[in-house]
Amino acid sequence: MARQIRIRCGEVKVAASLNDSASANAIWDALPIAGTANVWGDEIYFRIPVELAEDDAQELVAVGDLGYWPPGNAFCIFFGPTPMSRGSEIRPASPVNVFGRVDGDPTVFKRVAGGAQLTIDELSSTSIQIAHQQMGSRRTSDGVRIGRRVW
Repeated sequence: MARQIRIRCGEVKVAASLNDSASANAIWDALPIAGTANVWGDEIYFRIPVELAEDDAQELVAVGDLGYWPPGNAFCIFFGPTPMSRGSEIRPASPVNVFGRVDGDPTVFKRVAGGAQLTIDELSSTSIQIAHQQMGSRRTSDGVRIGRRVW
């Protein structure tokens, strides 16, 4: 089963799945994490208490990718082009270690302003149960539907 995290910033609440990389492991071990959002085009980044070197770092990423930016010890959320992008590509300031992906629509991060406080924690079965109680749900053939999301 994939490890899932919850990213919260004001009214924006998103689940994301981590891959099996060393960067994902280090970030998982550092949870919970809190930070202050910096906005750079359609990217949010913030310093985290993790120090890693480049590990299969990528110069281009996809919408919804989560990356660790070694020069800034930063957690990055990509939801569109950055000032470094050419055309529709998504280019970080320098290569990032991609360690996960946003589940659902990452463009909701367009509503996050610079200076906003973010928190990241483990998305546990308890979190899913609380969402179930708050939003109402119904069982489907592939899980439990909470709002528009199937868990």
